[in-house]
Order: sequence, then structure tokens, then C-alpha cells
Amino acid sequence: MRWAGGVPGLRWEGGRVSPLAYGQVLAFRAVGPRLCPGARANPCPLAATVPARATGGQCPECARLDRAHSVAADTIADDPRPYRVYLAWFGPGMTKVGITAEERGDARLLEQGAVAFSWLGRGPLMAARRTEELLRHALKVPDRIPYDRKRAVRHDLPGPDARRREIEELYGRAIALAGWAETLERLEFRAYDHGEAFGLAALPPLSGTVTELVDGGVVAGRLLAAAGPDLHILAEGDGRDHRGGRCLALDTRLVRGWALVNPGVETAASVTVPVRSVDLDFQETLFPP
Repeated sequence: MRWAGGVPGLRWEGGRVSPLAYGQVLAFRAVGPRLCPGARANPCPLAATVPARATGGQCPECARLDRAHSVAADTIADDPRPYRVYLAWFGPGMTKVGITAEERGDARLLEQGAVAFSWLGRGPLMAARRTEELLRHALKVPDRIPYDRKRAVRHDLPGPDARRREIEELYGRAIALAGWAETLERLEFRAYDHGEAFGLAALPPLSGTVTELVDGGVVAGRLLAAAGPDLHILAEGDGRDHRGGRCLALDTRLVRGWALVNPGVETAASVTVPVRSVDLDFQETLFPP
């Protein structure tokens, strides 16, 4: 999955991107085995197979190569580019702190599925990293939120005003902290909202999530929304409304490394890959009483 100009798209081997539009029908059949796509624009030297449920989609060697050049992994300390510290909101009580290269704009927020966000400051990489750590420890703000939790709340979110208020309250507490890196410039509060870009308005309840693709397995349905790496599709419905269909979430990280082909007319309205149903017990594991 790739986000460009606020629009989601699927990136194919070789770099071509197919933009996605809400309301369109998606249908494909996976052809295996699932192969490691390599790292840093280089093919996997081992042509290794990858487990179907691995969201990383790479063999251990290629994953290590990518991680060796990752800012998130703290392996690059001398990057001269300016960075920004941000607060990202995914749902009530679910805000994280992070950093991103300034030149990337809000791409990192779209990739993570942040429904709303605000910038906090800008400056050198290590100053941004120190400020991120300050907020994590002083305000108990995490730097990671599991994707299962993001998906679970995405279908029943409060409106933009409530989202803005929650970020603004945390922004005020963050700005008031002592101990900010001296070289980090504080930025004025402004809430940005991705609800429209993600297509989250009137999203029906989540029925289930695809757990893996299988050789010969089909995914088909009408695209309702996209957020981060997730596609939310209406399967087994006529597309005119949500009745008679299941709203399923597909993490496109599970698609990486599979060959995809046209499923054929006879399977164009079916989902034949493993799906985990969303029930009360599952939701309670995410949000215990």
C-alpha cells in the first residue's frame, strides 16, 4: 500500500502504482508460494518463501537489511534532514508520539492510519528523538499502537471536533513540559484530520479481518475505506448498501510477495481466504473492563 497526495494505491513489483477509489470493486486470486520481495529495491538473493501470516512480508535477511537503514530503529544518527515530532490520534484514548522526516509531510501519518494529528516541533533528528522520548516517559504516551486496536475502533469514531479536542489537550501538556531539546523548534497547534481521506464516514461495523492469503484464495468486494495499510471492503453484497454484506478488513502487508491474478467471473463476489470474525470476546481482549 502506498499513499500519495492523500490517495491510497497498490504498488506493484517494478514500481507501478494502481490508485484506489472508494466504491470500486476489488477482486483478485492469490497465486503462491509467497516470496520475499527483497529489500531496498533489490530482489531477495535467496528467493525465500515467507509465512502467510507474516505482516513484514520479508525473509529475515532482507528485513535486517531494511532495518539497518531505518530511522525508526535508531540505526541512523547522522541524518542531516530536519525532522518533525507529531501526536497521532487513532481513537479515544489512543494517541501516540512519533517523528518523521519533514520532507515526507503527512505521508507517515497516512501510512500508520492516523485519523487525526498535530505537529509538535521541528529540528535535527536527535533533538526530535530526545523530545519523543521525553513525551513517552513524562506523559506516558506510547510510540506504538497495535493495528488490531486501530481497526477495532475505526468503525465507530467520534466526530472531528472531539478528535481535535483530545489532541489539543495532550498538545498543551506536551508544550508545557520542561526538558525539550534546545534545538527543537516548537510549532503552533493545528489539528489535521484524515477522516475524509480514509473514507471513514458511515463505515459499517467490522465483521472480520483477513488473517492470511492462501494459494488459490480469492478476495473480492467493494472498497469502502482505506487507512494505513488496511483496506475495508464490503464482501458478498450488491454494493448499493451495506445490507447482506460483510465489512472485512484486509491488511495489505499480508498481500506483499503474492502473485495476484483475475479471479474469474464465477468467484468475483466471494472471499475464500481465512477470515477471523470480530465478536464480543475478541473486542474484550482489546479493551478489557
